[in-house]
Amino acid sequence: MAITLLITDQNLTVQGDPLTGWTGLDAMKKFNEPAAGSVVLPAYPEVMAQLQRGNRLVVIRDGSIWTAGPMEKPTDYEWSVDGQPGVGQVTVNFSDDLAKVAAKIVLPEPAATWELQHGDTWRQFDTVNSETIIRTLVNENAGPGARADRRIPQLVLGTAAGVGTATSVRTRFEPVLDPCRLAASAGGQIGFGTQQVGPQIVFGCYAPVDRTATARFSTGLGNLRGISYSQSAPEVTHALVAGREDEGSSIRTFVQVADTAAAAAWWPVEKYVDGGADDDTKGELTASGTSEIADGAAPVTLSTVTVDTPDLQAGRDYDLGDRVTIALPHGLVVTDLVRAITLQATADEGEQIATVIGSQDATTDPQIVRLIRTLGRRLGRLETR
Repeated sequence: MAITLLITDQNLTVQGDPLTGWTGLDAMKKFNEPAAGSVVLPAYPEVMAQLQRGNRLVVIRDGSIWTAGPMEKPTDYEWSVDGQPGVGQVTVNFSDDLAKVAAKIVLPEPAATWELQHGDTWRQFDTVNSETIIRTLVNENAGPGARADRRIPQLVLGTAAGVGTATSVRTRFEPVLDPCRLAASAGGQIGFGTQQVGPQIVFGCYAPVDRTATARFSTGLGNLRGISYSQSAPEVTHALVAGREDEGSSIRTFVQVADTAAAAAWWPVEKYVDGGADDDTKGELTASGTSEIADGAAPVTLSTVTVDTPDLQAGRDYDLGDRVTIALPHGLVVTDLVRAITLQATADEGEQIATVIGSQDATTDPQIVRLIRTLGRRLGRLETR
């Protein structure tokens, strides 16, 4: 496998020759999340000249872009007589362009400046296709439809994929990806992300594919190097969703959303959910419950180290969100969604692919990250009422 690293500016213009001499690369793509990666480079003057704030790093694997996006920490430099003699080394931390979208918040009145927003206005979608909701939120707050001062350079919307189902979302002043993930989860479990295509950053949605019959990993097939597997009880099987309570009124809407199959297989687990809407006439409380059930499903966490073969390669034969099959050495066969794919490479040992497969919280991020996001979403609902 051949790997090429390029630096571009925000307009996707290449800044110099490909980066050479790197000793370690780690580039993780995540399902409905910004990517995360790092690369260790010799700190040659020509390398350091390209590592400027605002620039992007593009990882190309066998002629196709693996990840491309901003450098979050462009220069983590080290030098010592014993450890890194000569020019020293620099570690670069980077993401993909979805990180720039994640940095935006939802303005309920996207055409108005921040100073002219109204405190009682919401951006609301009532029984709308989930792909349409996601594309609209990104377009209004970061894409060509946003105010000029909020647009991400070169970001465009790709052709609609025609995926997703109808759901309802009500949001304001939240990070853009929070309601996007809610819509994706409640509206058909679809995926979304960015991809550099020529001189543009293309945002789009897609439907994960069931590849359980063709994307199979096992020791017998020779494409499985290592595996760790765990399964836990669900965190919620019955979401007890409450509508907002009006002062001076005893009337309040309550909705229950249940995963009866999980409750029967394990046991009923109830969880109180602040629905963030007055009632369920437009399906908002049901959507909140559906998303909570998806987030708290019985976590199957399957982390593997796989090997690309001529018959099965990451990015070609399976990708983020696809459902694949893993045959464990003791005979159990597991099928679930690909949540993350990591390209790891060193100058001496070549590359390997690591995949994280499982339920919504099957991720290499600490559990506290998911908890903080949930708390942030709930606090946002309280503070923006």
